[in-house]
Amino acid sequence: MAQQAAAPARAEGRFVPRLKSAYQKEIVRQMMERYGYKNPMAVPRLRKIVVNMGVGEASANIKILDAAVDQLAVITGQKPVVRRARKSIANFKIRKGMPIGCTVTLRGDRMYEMFDRLVTIALPRVRDFRGLPTRSFDGRGNYTVGLKDQLVFLEINYAKVDKVHGMNLTIVTTAGSDEEAKNLLELLGMPFRRD
Repeated sequence: MAQQAAAPARAEGRFVPRLKSAYQKEIVRQMMERYGYKNPMAVPRLRKIVVNMGVGEASANIKILDAAVDQLAVITGQKPVVRRARKSIANFKIRKGMPIGCTVTLRGDRMYEMFDRLVTIALPRVRDFRGLPTRSFDGRGNYTVGLKDQLVFLEINYAKVDKVHGMNLTIVTTAGSDEEAKNLLELLGMPFRRD
C-alpha cells in the first residue's frame, strides 16, 4: 500500500532545472520591466543550443571521430549526429561523404542544464578567462562561443582523452535584436567581458 502512495508523488515532483525556474520566476519580470513587453510570452527566451565538434583528422583515423562522439555524448547527455562532408576538397584530402565532425542540438530541460554547466563550471575553468566577447552575436539574437578543448567540462575523464578537440556552442534565442539577447544571457549568468 505504501508503494502505491509514493508513485504519484514522484510523477508530480518533476525536476525543473535551476535556470529554467529562475527564468520563469525572475528574468521574465525583469525583461518585461526593462523593455515594456505587455505579454510574458513576448519576452525573449532560449530556443536551443547547438554544439558542434569538428574532427578533421577523422579522414585519416576513424577512431578519433568515435572518441569525439563519445565525449560529446558525455558532455551533452544526448547522442551526437555524425556530420559528413558535402563535397570533396583535394587540399584537405576529404572526399564527399567522409565523416568530418559531430553535432548535438539541445532543447528543453537539457538545454537549460547544459547552459547552467557551461556558465557555472566550464567557462570559469578556461585558462586566463576574462569574460566572453560581446561581438559574437549574429545580428538576429544568437550567440556563438568557441572552446579550445573539451577538458573544461567536468564530465570528461582526463585520463581517457588522447586528442584535444575544440567545439562551438551556438545559443539560439527568440530575441529580435542582439541587445535583447545580450541582456537575456547576462540575466541567465553569461559572463560577458566588460569593455
